[in-house]
This record gives sequence, C-alpha cells and structure tokens, in this order.
Amino acid sequence: MKVVTWIAMVLVIVGALNWGLVGFFEYNLVEALLGSWPMVMRVVYGLVGVGGLWMVFFGCRGCCCESCKK
Repeated sequence: MKVVTWIAMVLVIVGALNWGLVGFFEYNLVEALLGSWPMVMRVVYGLVGVGGLWMVFFGCRGCCCESCKK
C-alpha cells in the first residue's frame, strides 16, 4: 500500500471515530485534545477531509477485490 493512501486511510478512520463519538455521545475528541489550538483543529479537520477525498478517488487502486477492478 502506498504511504499516502495509508495516511489517508488513517485520517479517514480518525475522522469516522470522531464523528461516531459526536453522534452517539456528543463528545468531540479532536476538540477535547486540541481545543486550546483552534488553528491546529482546523488543520486536522482539513487533513481528514483531504484524506477522505484521496480515498474516494485513489483508495481503490491496488485493491484486490473484484468490485474495485471494474
């Protein structure tokens, strides 16, 4: 797996976990960890968004499942 795709996958997982915590428990982990640094929070959210876009457009390349080969 390419390094960039791996990083994007980690960012997407972090984002999904954070949204799950917000949805089920009204707890924003990123805000709890970085609340005193709003600019760093924006960068983290931006990177999660870029990671999601990367996975949408490039994440399936190199995948071995049949649906990705079409």
